[in-house]
Amino acid sequence: MAHFAQLNNHSIVLRVLAVSNKDTEDENGNEREEVGVTFLQNIFGLNTIWKQTSYTGNFRKNYAAIGFSYDSLLDAFIPPKPFPSWLLNTTTAQWEPPTPEPPLTEQEKEQGYWYDWDEDSLSWLLKFTPRG
Repeated sequence: MAHFAQLNNHSIVLRVLAVSNKDTEDENGNEREEVGVTFLQNIFGLNTIWKQTSYTGNFRKNYAAIGFSYDSLLDAFIPPKPFPSWLLNTTTAQWEPPTPEPPLTEQEKEQGYWYDWDEDSLSWLLKFTPRG
């Protein structure tokens, strides 16, 4: 099974579809993105834009999802930016905070502590959710 993301004219993912292997194989039985794209364009229209995505993240960095963007320079699907201050890691195509999240001990996690990003202070705030 191969997976393809349909993009709009601004390279935003509209949907992700699974396509049978037989509909992505060339005459020699090799999976080829352009064969899958042609298959989908024959169904949804020649003007539709499709990019193959990897469920395991083997290529294009991240598995595409609705609302992700496709960056042709990185050849990657990028999730929506969670906060204005976060920066894109071009190696992973993931957004990263300006400061790393502080670590928690296993005991703190078990007790219900966690960190939440606060964009106003540009810092991590320790939160607590009682367990049980």
